[in-house]
Amino acid sequence: MNKLQRTIKSKASYSGIGLHTGSKSTITFKPAPIGHGIAFVRTDLPNSPEILADIDHVVDLTRGTTIGKGNVRIHTVEHVLAAIAGLEIDNLIVELDANEPPVGDGSAQPYVEALLKAGIEEQDAPKEYLEIDTPLFYSEPERGVDIGVFPSEDLRITFMVDYKSPALGTQYTSLVSLQDEFVKEFAPARTFCFLHEIETLKKQGLIKGGGVHNAIIICDNNLPSSELPRLKKLFNLETEVFVGKTGILNDVPLRFPNEPVRHKALDLLGDLFLIGVPLKAHILAARSGHAANVALAKKIRQVYEKKKISSRYAEKKGKAEFLLDINAILKIMPHRYPLLLIDRIVDLEPNRKVVALKNVTINEPFFAGHFPGHPIMPGVLILEAMAQAGGFLLLNTVPEPEKKLVYFMGIDGVRFRKPVLPGDQLRFELEMLSFRRGTCKMKGNAFVGSDLVTEAELMAMIVDR
Repeated sequence: MNKLQRTIKSKASYSGIGLHTGSKSTITFKPAPIGHGIAFVRTDLPNSPEILADIDHVVDLTRGTTIGKGNVRIHTVEHVLAAIAGLEIDNLIVELDANEPPVGDGSAQPYVEALLKAGIEEQDAPKEYLEIDTPLFYSEPERGVDIGVFPSEDLRITFMVDYKSPALGTQYTSLVSLQDEFVKEFAPARTFCFLHEIETLKKQGLIKGGGVHNAIIICDNNLPSSELPRLKKLFNLETEVFVGKTGILNDVPLRFPNEPVRHKALDLLGDLFLIGVPLKAHILAARSGHAANVALAKKIRQVYEKKKISSRYAEKKGKAEFLLDINAILKIMPHRYPLLLIDRIVDLEPNRKVVALKNVTINEPFFAGHFPGHPIMPGVLILEAMAQAGGFLLLNTVPEPEKKLVYFMGIDGVRFRKPVLPGDQLRFELEMLSFRRGTCKMKGNAFVGSDLVTEAELMAMIVDR
């Protein structure tokens, strides 16, 4: 794998029509500076709005991956992203003069050729990788989708599909090396669909630019000859339409015996690029599509966010069963003795939830007066510790959290279920319910072992320190 960030030497363009919108479009790739990432720019709109190619901007997954920001949309970006990911490019400006890239022949090859023509160059900055050290899994049992992500020294993809069509059957592929295999073995693999899907997609206003020239169309049912003229009209073809011996409309020859599953691997590569950082992992996927790919990307992105926080603040070495220790907490939280009431962050999903621990000892200063001979942790301090855990969650929604403070504005629905005693370990679990205009609402639960001892809803806001 490449160790330095990469961009292109000069700009390059490619023109055609969009697969789903049928719009004429030109895509232009331009070099971008170190740390820029991949950004799409709609040059056909006022002020040329920009959309970062990341998981936060995915707005639709209907037969493709659509990114958007506000009212601006760019459809079917997965083949472009697969080309960028396969060539291991990190920084790029991607200009479009329409709402969808040109589909070309239905593969990533036209984009790869344009980028290679522009020339790829290394930049004077190290490339960041996300190394998967603990296996991750995603599944949709009702659809038979299973994906596993395992530790690996490089990015590898193993993909399996099993269709009920005689023209496809069960197919398998494995991408072992981007540098050695991507350009020739995977980039040329074209998209495909089943003939019975065509009319449904047309009724949905999709595949306006689709046809036998940019997709492999699988004939998965017995098509009477009387239907052929209708298909010819449906695809706006001048030549005749026929179902040949291969089970593919017009006997379009395959580029690889397992071309459909290779294209599935290509789609997965493009969708996972939305994580925002290249992976070192081995991905085993069965029957996955865009929705499952993006769901997996979101799950992996959470791992990436945790690793960023841990690497920024934590000093621990080796594998640990927690995210941040007290030394890391002290770098972020403004509280100090005797009112710093959380000792460890066990888990954190930015913008979603946090799990924190508080070890309650007899040496706590409040036990001297609450109560002599019958020490019980004051309920108000349990709430304060819960609020600090929530504050930690909230601070990690903004850049430079060490420069911010969290003010709590309200507490509702407080219930104290059981007393907390010296020797107990409090586990706080807080979930973000809403976050608008700097104001957050969280649901918090405090446990000792498996017992719920306190619950509350908290409202807070972020201010400058």
